[in-house]
Amino acid sequence: MATASAAFKSREDHRKQLELEEARKAGLAPAEVDEDGKEINPHIPQYMSSAPWYLNAERPSLKHQRKWKSDPNYTKSWYDRGAKIHQADKYRKGACENCGAMTHDVKSCMDRPRKRGAKWTNMHIAPDEKIETFELDYDGKRDRWNGYDASTYARVIERYEARDEARRKYLKEQQLKKLEEKNNKQDGEQEVSDEEDEDDDLKVDEAKVDESKQMDFAKVEKRVRTTGGGSTGTVRNLRIREDTAKYLLNLDVNSAYYDPKTRSMREDPLPDADPNEKFYEGDNQYRLSGQALEFKDLNIHAWEAFDKGQDIHMQAAPSQAELLYKNYKVIKEKLKSKTKETIMEKYGNAASEGELPMELLLGQSERQVEYDRAGRVIKGMEMALPKSKYEEDVYINNHTTIWGSWWKDHLWGYKCCRQTVRNSYCTGSAGIEAAEAATDLMKANIARKAANEEAPAVAEEKKLATWGTEVPDDLVLDEKLLAEALKKEDEKRREEKDERKRKYNVRYNDEVTAEEMEAYRMKKIHHDDPMKDFLH
Repeated sequence: MATASAAFKSREDHRKQLELEEARKAGLAPAEVDEDGKEINPHIPQYMSSAPWYLNAERPSLKHQRKWKSDPNYTKSWYDRGAKIHQADKYRKGACENCGAMTHDVKSCMDRPRKRGAKWTNMHIAPDEKIETFELDYDGKRDRWNGYDASTYARVIERYEARDEARRKYLKEQQLKKLEEKNNKQDGEQEVSDEEDEDDDLKVDEAKVDESKQMDFAKVEKRVRTTGGGSTGTVRNLRIREDTAKYLLNLDVNSAYYDPKTRSMREDPLPDADPNEKFYEGDNQYRLSGQALEFKDLNIHAWEAFDKGQDIHMQAAPSQAELLYKNYKVIKEKLKSKTKETIMEKYGNAASEGELPMELLLGQSERQVEYDRAGRVIKGMEMALPKSKYEEDVYINNHTTIWGSWWKDHLWGYKCCRQTVRNSYCTGSAGIEAAEAATDLMKANIARKAANEEAPAVAEEKKLATWGTEVPDDLVLDEKLLAEALKKEDEKRREEKDERKRKYNVRYNDEVTAEEMEAYRMKKIHHDDPMKDFLH
């Protein structure tokens, strides 16, 4: 490394270096100069001003902080708009068939489509455009102002300045004109004294107010409405400062509410004042007058059309929505006029015909109507009963009353024949008598049936034998035979448990006596018996 020994300083040299830096920061010593002869700010930290060791820098410099790897292909130039390079005399092969230029084809041609292109006429050949290619870096590709000519904005400034100048001139002329008319009126009424002359001079001088104060409303101010203090745009202050603020028009606490955040007062602060003398009637005045109503109708039409299946959106395609609304109004007017003409053709137009008779014009009739002192009708004009949307007093199937004029046992019916079937044919009073006779007959039958019913016979309990059959009256069990049958049943059960005790030639008698059947029943184990485990 170059100047390696200079990197190590003694304690004294280090102390002197610190004192020199403090003096430079205080402005007592001249600032340090870099390689190019430029002064280095003494407040820049040392880790920024000192270069890395691998650059072999002998003196402090800021050159290492700058971008030293610059792209040679990057340029800040932009396309030469509208530049032409060559003007051909006749059509060339491969050129645009419409204008004849070689730099584009027919699809990309921006000229007006000709009736016969340059390929066939060989006339009015358009010059070739200048085509350039630039290699932009990352920032250059994303620079939205790249290629913008700042001099073109001067036209916008000139246009606004001309408008402001015309406005100032007009306001001056109007103010001077009003003052002159006021002065002329005062001269006609009385002689002008010297003091009044001085006052008039002052009034005329007031017309020449400072333009900066007079045009204060044209100043553009920022509107800050976000929580973080950011600006959402600019707004032109259209209120002259001489005017009274809207929140000072009515100092009553219960008057119209003023929102300081949005600076809006929707209601009228002075509702009882003369409307000819008021210059402010609340913000709702602007929403309910002028083009605001038209815009509201346009929005409502767009919503209704979208609900009915039209592909229309006021914010996405406002021009389409406005065009459809205009067409809708035209079609509506045509339909309205057509309906009017149809009615006039059918019933005639009394306005276009001869004069009406005097009786109809004056409303005279033979009908007498009496009124009381309050204007209420006493006699002669009964109140018309409101009718429903359904047909009234319609009689079907020869009925003389309507359906629902009769009610019985939670059923509706006709009062004329008391039938509860809607589409039934009217039978009149004979049908009512037949229905009553049928009802009486049915009641009599029910009463007779209830009287003739007898109590159910009690079933005799039959004595059954123990094995399930009916017990004969002459059945007598022998006690000895029953005891022997019980012993045999026990031996049989033991043999069933142990097959070894069973003899080879065993023969059983198939004839079962009453005692044996009773013994079997007594020894039989019932699985539902809760005491079966204690039997053996």
